[in-house]
Amino acid sequence: MVRLLSIAVVICIAGILAADDRDFEQGALIRFEGEIGPGLDAYFYRKLNKARSAGADLIILEIDSPGGTVFHSFGIAEHLRDIDWAHTVAFVPREALSGAAVVALGCDEIVMGKNARLGNVGVIISENFMFRHAPEKLRSDVVVRIRTLAEAKRRSAALAEAMVDMDVQVFEVTNVDTGRVWFMSDAELESADDAGLREKGKLVLESREAHFLEVSGERAVELKIADGIAGTRGELRDRFGLGEHLRVYERTGVDTAVFILNTWIVAGLLFIVGLVALYIEFSAPGIGFGGLLAGLCFSLFFWSCFLGGTAGWLEVLLFAAGIVFLAVELFVLPGFGVSGLTGVLLILSSLVMARHEVGIPNSGSEWSDILLSVLLALGSVAAVVIAGLFLAWYYDDVPVLSRLALKPPAADEVAADEVAAVTPHDKSAGTAKTAPADALKVRIGDTGMATTPLRPAGVVRFGREFVDVVTEGSFVDERCSVEIREISGNRIVVREREENNGGREASSE
Repeated sequence: MVRLLSIAVVICIAGILAADDRDFEQGALIRFEGEIGPGLDAYFYRKLNKARSAGADLIILEIDSPGGTVFHSFGIAEHLRDIDWAHTVAFVPREALSGAAVVALGCDEIVMGKNARLGNVGVIISENFMFRHAPEKLRSDVVVRIRTLAEAKRRSAALAEAMVDMDVQVFEVTNVDTGRVWFMSDAELESADDAGLREKGKLVLESREAHFLEVSGERAVELKIADGIAGTRGELRDRFGLGEHLRVYERTGVDTAVFILNTWIVAGLLFIVGLVALYIEFSAPGIGFGGLLAGLCFSLFFWSCFLGGTAGWLEVLLFAAGIVFLAVELFVLPGFGVSGLTGVLLILSSLVMARHEVGIPNSGSEWSDILLSVLLALGSVAAVVIAGLFLAWYYDDVPVLSRLALKPPAADEVAADEVAAVTPHDKSAGTAKTAPADALKVRIGDTGMATTPLRPAGVVRFGREFVDVVTEGSFVDERCSVEIREISGNRIVVREREENNGGREASSE
């Protein structure tokens, strides 16, 4: 009799302490839905940080998810397990399966809807676009981690293990001395120090052989995995006595925009349009339409990858370095060499790295993800090459882009300032000749007059021919005399003549 009375007193004291612990001042409910991956992972941490900044001492994670990657699921679960500034609750109104069940096990409490589902954490991997159960090496690590989660929150480790390993059978075990009912596997029972005081009971049906353990809300409470039943947020408020002190964090317009921008199609379009705009800017230098559009596209691309949890400053620095190397190749050291190739490789590397988290792939799905990123990068480059060829032929015919091109002055402007310019190889002519439309009659050493500022690209008049040129990197003012230093295909590199002395010449020699 005295013994029973002592047990009752202990239970009452525990109840009083629990009631004190449940006196929360501010609750925060974070809606957690969809497949668990880098996007949902980053979203969760953003909302969790906002809840902490708002002074929340109760974090409720409303889970409705079929699962996701092992890496992100355990990352979130272990973060929740280690939170010491708030009481954490997993609220499962419908389902928390696979990786979502792992996340729930990381919380201090689990509250479920009556018919909600929890469990079934069988680990699968993808190989050759086929799915199969993970090998024992990977599964063993998952078992250790999920048992540790369960033990940290005083849940049956055997039941948690049965969610991962279909061969584990769990039995109801009663301590004959205290009457406490617990759930253990045969291996646990045999290795227990007080095995002689434990009475093995019936098998937990959900853990029968060749089945991953999965339970309903009511059954989870019976097995002491879950702590209570609640099907709505209202019931949840009543359970924790929150009243109006519950702030809900759900997906906002920014979160939706991040999700859309991180889809493969939109990300690819942003990168392709950005590179084409960059090509236009290099063709007509100056902070103009091309530069602004490229800046917008690349800013949106890396911003979405930042908030999506797949990119950091390393990727941005690699991309910026790639642009610098390309600029050096185009304007300082002309000719496609080491600098240009390095720039292209840096840009492609930044794209691939920004689309997935840095690390060594350890599954078929992760390798497929990297392959898709590489294909996106190569596809972007191919699209830019095609767009560049198109613009090279039809630049002047595009209504908007034609206004961005540097054009020679009108005929009346030419007549006003022309002084019968003649190139060195045609000095016998009394007047300048007009070059055929399909060929430029200029060569290295010819001199001409800049009809537009060269920044470093622009237009130079050689006799009666107006030619698109680029300097060796320096700025040349309008009406200055220049000399051809290099001709490579359609690329003509010029240098300002020393005789200018900072002034302007009215004619070319």
